[in-house]
Amino acid sequence: MSHMGDVLAGFHAAWEFESDSVLIRFERGIRTPKLLQALGERRIPLEAIAAVALTPGKRGTVVLHAVPRPGADPLMDAAAGQLKEGSDPYRLVLPAERETLGEYYADELRERLTDHEGVRPESYLVAAPEPPRQFKAYDGKASFDGTSVAFRWFWTGASSAKWKAGDKTFPIADLSGVEWRSPELFEGHLRLLPREAAGEQPGQADQDPAAVVFGLGYGPVHESLPFAASVLAAVRASGPAPPQASTLCADSTAAARRDPADIADRIRHLGELHQAGLVTDAEFTTKKAELLAQL
Repeated sequence: MSHMGDVLAGFHAAWEFESDSVLIRFERGIRTPKLLQALGERRIPLEAIAAVALTPGKRGTVVLHAVPRPGADPLMDAAAGQLKEGSDPYRLVLPAERETLGEYYADELRERLTDHEGVRPESYLVAAPEPPRQFKAYDGKASFDGTSVAFRWFWTGASSAKWKAGDKTFPIADLSGVEWRSPELFEGHLRLLPREAAGEQPGQADQDPAAVVFGLGYGPVHESLPFAASVLAAVRASGPAPPQASTLCADSTAAARRDPADIADRIRHLGELHQAGLVTDAEFTTKKAELLAQL
């Protein structure tokens, strides 16, 4: 930037502009989204930014938005577009009276960006949350020490398929990536993807020993997403994954008959979401019917 060390403060965060990067520091106040509090601060190299925009926000605000390049940030790769606007670490919300100042810094950033023409960087440019990391899912505890991921099942939530498989440990060298589905959506989960598919991977996360499922209060975004990003960065750093011979469609096993005990667990979980107001009456009735049809 033209003035190294300039700081632009907004709601929940402040951006410090350097010659080759932007240092983002997030506030730790109770109004700051928990994901941003958990991230603390992040340094974003200008090389990791694809575009910059300044747009009108809500209730007398404007938003300075840096758009990351695909493949530049493991956190955003893992999120895969599922983050709510308020939890997007690349958005700086400013009072409307700072629009002129925001436009100035947006222009300054644009002048320094390089057109990468959609080229994916060879390695991540933004640092991932560092291990060790852990969180509690609905059916087990997930932990990552930097070299392997471990799942330890809870007897109160794990399916019989997972109990039969036993607690699992997955070396990073055996993984090709992760699949994160936000806990703010129904049937959120974290699934580990193998480099070589030894057999058909179950379509339902609650039946897959390589996945943990989320639920009401389990696997929150601020815990499970940094975890997924940390694992994803380690997988990418370990080297490219060989092409897999085939990809299993999730729907190919979804219609398979399932253990009645597992169905009962899923209906109980669905009922908890319904009572908490996270699932509508219509959604509850439809999903319950779908589960009963699998018996």
